[in-house]
Amino acid sequence: SGSMLSPDFYPNRLEVAKEMATQFIEARPIDQIGLVIFSGESYTQFPLTTDHQSLLQQVQGIKSGMLEDGTSIGDGLATSVDRLRSSKSKSKVVILLTDGKEEAPDTRLIDPYTALEIAKAKGVRVYSIGMAGYAPVTVHEKGRVTKSTPLLDEALLQRIATQTGGRY
Repeated sequence: SGSMLSPDFYPNRLEVAKEMATQFIEARPIDQIGLVIFSGESYTQFPLTTDHQSLLQQVQGIKSGMLEDGTSIGDGLATSVDRLRSSKSKSKVVILLTDGKEEAPDTRLIDPYTALEIAKAKGVRVYSIGMAGYAPVTVHEKGRVTKSTPLLDEALLQRIATQTGGRY
């Protein structure tokens, strides 16, 4: 989503996420790894493969604006789990990285709680990564700041990870 261009990570969240993905892929030379991107919708950018050089090219090519804007965690997770459906691997793992909370457009297909149930039913462990903390969004009452609004739904990410046997 557009928020991945936030400069609170240098140079921005998206570039840091791409670097993290690159390091992860390079550290697992024999694993089958795929890439699903999501924003207001989800898309399989690259199917499961051991062709890590091609996969790394796809990771480097990710740009903000490739998909409808939003944060559809449920669609991203469900698409990722579906990609693992035909895998014969003993261990099926999704790494879910997001900088937000569910803010899906009306076109959303699957909410995050349904996607969580699908992951559990398919035996997929989810390791979730939250890439942002609290936003400087504040509510002012009578000239005083009364609360900050979290941009990251840590409770959801913890629930997804815990209930699937992964970690947040």
